[in-house]
Amino acid sequence: MDNGIKGLILESLGGLYTVETEDGELLKLKARGIFRKDGLSPCAGDRCVVREGVISGIEERKNSIIRPPLANLDVMVFVVSTCEPAPNLTLLDKFIAVCEYKSIEPVIAVTKVDLKANEMIPEIYGKIGISVVVCDYGSSEGLDIIREKIRGRICAFTGNTGAGKSTLLNHLAPELEIKTAEISHKLGRGRHTTRVSRLYKLFDGYAADTPGFSSFDTMQYAVILKDELKNCFREFEEYEGKCRFADCSHIKEKGCEVLEAVKRGDIARSRHESYCQMYEEAKNIKEWEINGR
Repeated sequence: MDNGIKGLILESLGGLYTVETEDGELLKLKARGIFRKDGLSPCAGDRCVVREGVISGIEERKNSIIRPPLANLDVMVFVVSTCEPAPNLTLLDKFIAVCEYKSIEPVIAVTKVDLKANEMIPEIYGKIGISVVVCDYGSSEGLDIIREKIRGRICAFTGNTGAGKSTLLNHLAPELEIKTAEISHKLGRGRHTTRVSRLYKLFDGYAADTPGFSSFDTMQYAVILKDELKNCFREFEEYEGKCRFADCSHIKEKGCEVLEAVKRGDIARSRHESYCQMYEEAKNIKEWEINGR
């Protein structure tokens, strides 16, 4: 029986897939039409099986994100600039919540520290156990930390448009020569320089440089229901079961231990505000969006 050739999808573009086989061979292939019939679209990061010159099977994913379509991520590196554009903590918190939901390790890379310092991000996120790496391109220290975080793993670099994702990747691995663009001061954001989700071989693993954007809808990455959202904020965990009401939503209830922790400063107010905003958005999720997640 033909068990086929196993491989990893590196790129999906216009119905054509670039697959790296276990032997290191690169193939450009189409996928069987049955995937479309079953509502499954192969994407970068998928482990696949090739038979008779087409992708005939997709192995079970450990996770996936919707937009951009990527599968089996181990690490998500969020590139946050100290200025031009200024850090958007709500955007960052939404990203991190999706990571927690999908069991992807979040790493924050702080860029443009030569233009403006920012101690707030390391203080807020380092406190809850998320790796925060300050990227000063005059030193290799931060770059070395990121290299070790992603070594041998599948990762994606993402963040607000203009934050410097492609620039960071080029400093990590100059051989990639990813196209970059100047900040558009007129628009206050970067031009979209990344057009397609593609995995690059990097440090014995793979990395995706994803399209940037200026706003973020959580459902572009994952549909998180309001009752599941509190599990995506790791600092809430120690207060679970300690609120006055068993079904406490941690929004405005009396006797809520999470709200008390916010008042004491044990939970960052910005994090709780992001949670409340996401909770309100999650309340409006439609049934068809739940079925399609």
